[in-house]
Amino acid sequence: MAFQIIVCAKQVPDTNEIRIDPVKKTLIREGVPSILNHDDANALEEALKIRDKYPDTKVTVVTMGPPQAKDMLIECLAMGADEAVLASDRALGGSDTWATSNALAAAIEKIGAFDLIFAGRQAIDGDTAQVGPQIAEKLGLPQVTYVTDFEISDDRKEITVKRALEDGYELIKLRTPCMLTAIKELNTPRYMSVGGIVDAAARDIPVWGAAELGVDTEKEVGLDASPTKVFRSFTPAPKGKGEMLEGDTEKEQADKLLIGLKTKHVI
Repeated sequence: MAFQIIVCAKQVPDTNEIRIDPVKKTLIREGVPSILNHDDANALEEALKIRDKYPDTKVTVVTMGPPQAKDMLIECLAMGADEAVLASDRALGGSDTWATSNALAAAIEKIGAFDLIFAGRQAIDGDTAQVGPQIAEKLGLPQVTYVTDFEISDDRKEITVKRALEDGYELIKLRTPCMLTAIKELNTPRYMSVGGIVDAAARDIPVWGAAELGVDTEKEVGLDASPTKVFRSFTPAPKGKGEMLEGDTEKEQADKLLIGLKTKHVI
């Protein structure tokens, strides 16, 4: 039986183009291009690297989003993924991380048997880093987040990862099936191939609604079922101009800093 890898991905607005409505205090998504979430691209790349080494590996990408998220899945197929699934339904709209993980966990269970789940550490439009770990908890899987290096045994039963911490790294060994979340230091995602783009554009991507997923639209998914409520989004106020301190020695620079802080009555 093929080694089954599922990659959870998300279509996100390009943060370089993001604007905030000054009245509603919400994100303005109209006219903003959507892209494959950066960390999710690293997750997909690592899955494809495993498939490159072990050709009997099957890589399936799953996402939850509006119908246009199909474009992102086509990109994933063009990069080399074998299959793609879109969970899309108006009833799923407004889901927070908890509700989103309910929908994705249901989609993964519907896909069937799997040996490894990859996801990005976090999405650039939310930065919560919660969905991956929540999926693992709901599926009863061991998990490691912030993966920056990855090795898998030839029998694909044992995985060794390096996990990034604020002050160092952890080396962790675990067995499949398991859940891993990737960061950008893990690898460099490959480009889509021309042939891959042509083939992917002709693919029929299945779309599963709430009924197909078997989720409760009142208690498990959607805005009303989400315990997290966003009060408002805003752009941080711009910071003041910085000042470079010059000096021949560190002591001279430190003295100038001290004088400047006293002048501004900071100390």
